[in-house]
Amino acid sequence: MSATKASKLYILDTNVLLHDPKCLYEFKEQDVTIPMTVLEELDDIKDRKKNVAQEARYAIRSIDSILSKATNSEQITKGVRIILPGKDRDIKLGCLSIFPDHELTVRTGFLPIEHNKDNKIINCALHLQSTFPHRQVVLVTKDINMRLKALGAGLKKVEDYRTDQLVSDVELLPEGHHYLDTPFWEGVDKVESYQRDGKAYHRVARTLLPNTFLNEYIYDSTQDFAARTVAIDQESVTLLDLGYQHLMNQSAWGIHPINIQQAFAMQSLLDPDLDFTIFLGSAGSGKTLIALACALEMVIEQGRYNKIIVTRSTPPVAEDIGFLPGTEEEKMTPWMSAISDNLEAMHEQDERPQSSVKYALEKANIQFKSLNFIRGRSIQNAVVLIDESQNLTPQQLKTIITRCGKGTKMVCLGNLAQIDSNYLTPLTSGLTYIAERFKDFEGSASVHFQGVFRSRLAEFAEENL
Repeated sequence: MSATKASKLYILDTNVLLHDPKCLYEFKEQDVTIPMTVLEELDDIKDRKKNVAQEARYAIRSIDSILSKATNSEQITKGVRIILPGKDRDIKLGCLSIFPDHELTVRTGFLPIEHNKDNKIINCALHLQSTFPHRQVVLVTKDINMRLKALGAGLKKVEDYRTDQLVSDVELLPEGHHYLDTPFWEGVDKVESYQRDGKAYHRVARTLLPNTFLNEYIYDSTQDFAARTVAIDQESVTLLDLGYQHLMNQSAWGIHPINIQQAFAMQSLLDPDLDFTIFLGSAGSGKTLIALACALEMVIEQGRYNKIIVTRSTPPVAEDIGFLPGTEEEKMTPWMSAISDNLEAMHEQDERPQSSVKYALEKANIQFKSLNFIRGRSIQNAVVLIDESQNLTPQQLKTIITRCGKGTKMVCLGNLAQIDSNYLTPLTSGLTYIAERFKDFEGSASVHFQGVFRSRLAEFAEENL
């Protein structure tokens, strides 16, 4: 390994490259090394039909694009300069190298390595730490248990990959609505009210709502005032007057909101000025029910869209849908039971519930799509429901959202307390990332649902387990 000006040497775990395939360019002037074990894991993943296979292939291409500049194998072991293409000139970063950890572990295993790839990577970091005592050797992994094992084995520095982490605590995520303890109008000395396109707007001083952001819902204790922030400048805030009772009296496909958070969510979905909505909330809070009811209303009753596309991250234990019989739609059916359950719940009072559900499925042209089939498409004139989006990485959600074409509305649904992915935590979930990143986008709204309405048993379990 070459002696460079870099003071740090980062060893990357497989899950870091899967989480952010572009991570090799994020370590600035410091050096990066990838153990051979990591390359083998990427090779194993890239050929599987997994949600992360695309990321594995992208990571391999990124590594190849850097190492292709090497003229011999010795140079790859010593390190090849990482060059980030810039607008004016290329930016030279640290060096990337591949470390042959297989040879190392056979000779001097620090930890038992039989059938344990994590230990091989930790051993690589321990060896480099002892070989380069003048440098700070850092193992970067998103695996909490691996970080604990590495520290216990004697590695001095272990880090999580947080370059794309926008918040330090999920409690800091925007709830999408702000409650005022005192009546809103009592604090207003000066207001400019006006009508436009049949809607009422109020421009008030910025000091009244100093921390508000675009499309945040504002309501107070009077159960009369409710509004949404639609414009912000240095001096003022412009609010769209929605009316508390008007919100609570909304209806979509026969469904009415139970609380004000559901009412905000319904308004954000039915508003044609918003292209993207994010629903966060615990199990049983009504996210899927509200999203599906509004989608049916907009497609069948209002005719604003031609179809409903539902996609989600399939559980890690069965990411490959290929083993299931039938077409893509039939393969995805087991993972879309949440949609079917809510359709049945909406029509359980009908004279012929099953016929009603079948009518809704056909009339709304509801399509269940695997994430692997979303890539590369341009989705037009559709409502796209991304269910269980807490299990998606920022890169995966970017891939889906950028499929949005003209006349399409997207809805992300998720519960950060129910992450199934081995590579994600609430802080690094793609759902957390986009909730923070889209906070100031005029075409999106985020609503954090409160309460559990599935049953008193579900409510008790959510609060006490």
